Amino acid sequence: MLSRRQILRSALPALPLMLGGAPRAGLAQGDAWPTRPVRIVVAWAPGGAVDTIARRLAPKLSEALGQPVVVENKSGATGTIGAADVARAAPDGHTLLAMDNTYAMLPYLFQRLPFDHATAFRPVTVSAFSPVMLAVHRDAPWRDLASLMEAAKREPEKITFGTGGIGSAPHFSTAAFAQAAGVRLFHVPFRGAGDAVTAVLARQVDMVMVSLGSALGHVQGGMLRVLAISGTRRTSALPDVPTFREAGMANFGPNGEGVVNWSGLAAPARTPEAIVTRLQGEVAKALQAQEVRDFLASIASEPGGMPPAAFAALLAEETARWSDVARTSGIEKQ
Repeated sequence: MLSRRQILRSALPALPLMLGGAPRAGLAQGDAWPTRPVRIVVAWAPGGAVDTIARRLAPKLSEALGQPVVVENKSGATGTIGAADVARAAPDGHTLLAMDNTYAMLPYLFQRLPFDHATAFRPVTVSAFSPVMLAVHRDAPWRDLASLMEAAKREPEKITFGTGGIGSAPHFSTAAFAQAAGVRLFHVPFRGAGDAVTAVLARQVDMVMVSLGSALGHVQGGMLRVLAISGTRRTSALPDVPTFREAGMANFGPNGEGVVNWSGLAAPARTPEAIVTRLQGEVAKALQAQEVRDFLASIASEPGGMPPAAFAALLAEETARWSDVARTSGIEKQ
């Protein structure tokens, strides 16, 4: 059976985009693009997954487009500072946003955003998909996911989980897990997901849910024990670790897939369709380069490349999905 990601990756090419409004027609505009350097704004600090993936793609895109493609970091306010910068940019394909699945959570974090969440951008394509892992310290008493859930049900809120802060992607992911598992966990927010991983290593908190690539070194070094990963199949990086569905959580996420992180590119609303189409095609080709595939494999990620309409459908689906999680977990808007 095809997974949700496989369906979205290959289907829906004729669907209208669900974000960004009506495009401006004009093949001539697309043929002339780009006429100057293309700027990719990363709404996060350097070194994270979104940033490193964008920087791997930039040289490939520069070669294909015949213009420099530069990556610029504008972090802060859960990605909204960088996003607002791109939303205000001219819709001519020379300013792009490197976004991730945190964008789908923004409506539940802020009373008011500096842009219209539903119409500010035209999704271009997903760059990479990254499984999320549930990890505990190597000496933790839980040998598998079932024993962790049993302990959590026996003593509500005794098991603690670390995140990168209230309303962060790990917070939403763990809240969704707890909701699906029917358990109550105790939240301990940190300044970043890396600090939450460090807290597990120091045994200050019991568990963490983060992208596999962000802590793969600790797993391979034997410091963290992974109880389950998201996705529809096991990853070659950790072939002995079951998926959440295999571990008994068929109700966690669509088709038991759990929460799968992604990063991708978007353009300002009203960017011509010809530009968006060409950009998606060039990203898809770049993702097939062996060195890019090797890099993604090294961080336990899979290449994306889906059509713009499929990406828009994924983003709209995930935005709707997080509404219930925010409501039931008590995540309040700032």
